[in-house]
Amino acid sequence: MDKAYEGDETRQLALGLGFIPVVPPKSNRLEPWEYDREMYKRRNEVERLFRRLKGFRRIFSRFEKLDAMFLAFINFALIVDGLR
Repeated sequence: MDKAYEGDETRQLALGLGFIPVVPPKSNRLEPWEYDREMYKRRNEVERLFRRLKGFRRIFSRFEKLDAMFLAFINFALIVDGLR
């Protein structure tokens, strides 16, 4: 999540589902909350991984019709990315 989803309703939904939201409050919020800054910084790593996966045309256009084949190609793409 990022600051676009920092509303009280979204936070309560995430907490209700058992997730720990790691989103910083907006600077103009009257009652800011504490959040894990290091974990929020690692969000960028996940976003960059998704960008690299979208470089594989079969993934972003979903050529595979079967879920098992799609998951297999994602695993293949992750292996190729790890070997780079």
